[in-house]
Amino acid sequence: MIGPTTQLPQAPLAVDEHYVDPRHYPHGVAFLDGQYLPMSEAKISVLDWGVLHSDATYDTMHVWNGRFFRLELHFDRFWRGVERLRMKLPYNREEVALILNNCVALSGHKSAVVQMMCTRGSSPTLSRDPRQAENRFMAFAIPFGSIANKEQLERGLHVAISETVRIPPKSVDPTIKNYHWLDLVKGLFDAYDKGAETALIVNINGHIAEGPGFNVFLVKEGALRTPGFGVLPGITRRTVFDLCGEFGLSVTTADVSRAEIKAADEVFITSTAGGIMPVTRIDDTAIGKGQVGLLTRRLMDLYWQKHNDPAWSTAVLYP
Repeated sequence: MIGPTTQLPQAPLAVDEHYVDPRHYPHGVAFLDGQYLPMSEAKISVLDWGVLHSDATYDTMHVWNGRFFRLELHFDRFWRGVERLRMKLPYNREEVALILNNCVALSGHKSAVVQMMCTRGSSPTLSRDPRQAENRFMAFAIPFGSIANKEQLERGLHVAISETVRIPPKSVDPTIKNYHWLDLVKGLFDAYDKGAETALIVNINGHIAEGPGFNVFLVKEGALRTPGFGVLPGITRRTVFDLCGEFGLSVTTADVSRAEIKAADEVFITSTAGGIMPVTRIDDTAIGKGQVGLLTRRLMDLYWQKHNDPAWSTAVLYP
């Protein structure tokens, strides 16, 4: 058994590289119950409240060219979520940082999606009192994947606005990253039915909220705006604010109507899974000239440049 404070192993995980799992698990490494495991062996009990009730929080970050991007911001958000859900982590930040590093290093990936989770766990007596549950921490690293593929990044995404309403903040706090995705999944199916590639859903006031795993920005006359009510404050969203600060660009958080986003000069979405990704069509409306905008491209380029900046990224220690 490898504990969380164990130093980085000097040899790769003992996994048969020629074995092909029929369930097609991605090549990666997970940390669960004090052990590093191949993804195909990482299991969670069906009695865990994370499975039974979506009673869990998590955070997803990525590694690019062997460096974690904005790791501390992800840690800050994750710890806030754990505290607000009245959970307790068995490891401190330094120990979790080592666990995540080890998952990436053992996988050998230079570009990876990395996720850490805390579930409510379950009670040994199957009590329904959440205070009696033993909280569980787990993590994994798998190959990097993007919401938008290379061709979509070049031409821009086709997005549809769904009538699905985002879960109200008074019901589920959207600032705590969670697995309550049924509204987002319904929005995706609505978008697919319309021939679009992904979806935006609305908040309880009928304004644009967010999409499945991403925030959205519009550009109008050189100024940027992004929804602020009923959305997860994404780390890539925060990064856009920071980049705009360097450029001297105006960026605000405010309501965005359906008419406003369709009349924008440029639109893009933001996510750890893909960074800054252009949108050139919403429903049947072309955005701007129907091509990726100049400001969007400028932000995309600078975003990826920042991945090599030590002030914005943290090197993975490989064996």
